[in-house]
Amino acid sequence: MNAYLFSTLLTLTVFVFTVLSTGAILPLLHRKHAGQIILEIGPNWHKSKEGTPTMGGIAPIIAVILGGGVFLASSKAAGVSDAATPFLLTLLFALGNAGVGMVDDITKIAKKRNLGLTPWQKLMLQSALAAAYLVMLRLFGGVDTSLGLPFLNTGLDIGFLWYPLCFLMILWFVNCANLTDGIDGLASSVAAVVALGYLAFAFALSSFSLSLCSSCMLGAALGFLVYNRHPARIFMGDTGSLFFGALAIGSAFLSGSFLTILLLGIIYTLEGISVVLQVAVFKLAHGKRLFRMAPFHHHLEKCGWSERKITVAFSLITLLFGGLALWGFLSCRQ
Repeated sequence: MNAYLFSTLLTLTVFVFTVLSTGAILPLLHRKHAGQIILEIGPNWHKSKEGTPTMGGIAPIIAVILGGGVFLASSKAAGVSDAATPFLLTLLFALGNAGVGMVDDITKIAKKRNLGLTPWQKLMLQSALAAAYLVMLRLFGGVDTSLGLPFLNTGLDIGFLWYPLCFLMILWFVNCANLTDGIDGLASSVAAVVALGYLAFAFALSSFSLSLCSSCMLGAALGFLVYNRHPARIFMGDTGSLFFGALAIGSAFLSGSFLTILLLGIIYTLEGISVVLQVAVFKLAHGKRLFRMAPFHHHLEKCGWSERKITVAFSLITLLFGGLALWGFLSCRQ
């Protein structure tokens, strides 16, 4: 099957499955009173969102499993299923992170508070998943210890240093994707643009696994956005944001140059750095704040930006940097 047609059909299939599964679990979450708890220190207008069903990330996960399963079965019949091994490893890694997020969401709902697992509990679980993912990629995913350098048609083999560097990158981007999930449609929109960028990389590289991963991520993000756009009828919770974050960093590895996430994931980095700087300034300056509120999207809210404006701006920034990453990659291949 033509690669473009394959990716389009997979994206549409996962999109439809996500829309249907989100619509199906929405009344169930209402009945289970699985509503979001809003922090008192947050923007006061967010209080109206309290009670909106959370943990909606279950829906895109179901859709990716079903849609990806259908197309993996068809690829097996076509004799190309062996090329899907890196995607399967990435999907397992994403499901593991979604499991961590689900435990966190369930804890929040059960205890009626905005805090679930402690940061150390989440970090330990995520660290185990990241380490296992890296080992599996090296053993079965065809990944080596070289860095594909953006804008340079070369790779730099860093040997054992590859492991700690990749380990830290994984933890950073998965958790920064989680921080991005703070206003209606933001995490879904950014994830969709990141997926679109890596889908373009998949076409340029003729990578079957990357095509599977990015198509599933794109369809799931767009499908969830149908219900998650402003005003959101459902939130993805940590279940969904950690799942999408894992797919994003996983796509970076499948592209053969995981440093591309530095450009495509620019919004994730911006959100993460804003939190780090806020905490550092607060401690060093004895209670003073650098931003009105962190992550950065809340600072913009407090400056008067609407949720729609922030979502559109962050998506366009992601699109711009994704185009820059793709241009740098293609210019090196000429």
